[in-house]
Amino acid sequence: MATLFTWCFFFSLSLSLPLLLQWVGSPCGLHGPYIFYKAFQFHLEGKPRILSLGDFFFVRCTPKDPICIAELQLLWEERTSRQLLSSSKLYFLPEDTPQGRNSDHGEDEVIAVSEKVIVKLEDLVKWAHSDFSKWRCGLRATPVKTEAFGRNGQKEALLRYRQSTLNSGLNFKDVLKEKADLEHDHITSDPGEAYCSIISMNPLGVAS
Repeated sequence: MATLFTWCFFFSLSLSLPLLLQWVGSPCGLHGPYIFYKAFQFHLEGKPRILSLGDFFFVRCTPKDPICIAELQLLWEERTSRQLLSSSKLYFLPEDTPQGRNSDHGEDEVIAVSEKVIVKLEDLVKWAHSDFSKWRCGLRATPVKTEAFGRNGQKEALLRYRQSTLNSGLNFKDVLKEKADLEHDHITSDPGEAYCSIISMNPLGVAS
């Protein structure tokens, strides 16, 4: 396993135009002035999308940075300022880290940044990337539609998995319903999300 590299940074970019952002599902926690949430909806290339805690997706932090994988870990709102914030963990290909790729790295291994990245939610949405043509690592997963989960108990099994493994017992029924209403592919809707899904289901391939 490659050694983790430390990369701690806090981005607070100012945008000239507000983005269409809204929380999805009920709040999942309250601490002081902060209200915590499980998911949010935004638009990517004109299409509504929902990201929830535990989801993996591709991002590019700046135009000069390589594409990497983000794992959404925390969502919250500061009640006084109404500022929407997010915390994510980033994963890079070994060749995109300061140490570079070496013979010890697995073919599809990614390297986890040792510190979480805290950004305004509107900035995280700006990072979301839909062009995966330059990401050629990992395996392709077969897309599974949300509406297909009702067969053979798949929906219930997936819900139990997400509650117990990814989200520490949080109830995601309301989020899943919203995703289904958007005809959102819960596991994968494109090759990029397919790769992220594999990491989510089998994190042993991630250096940490």
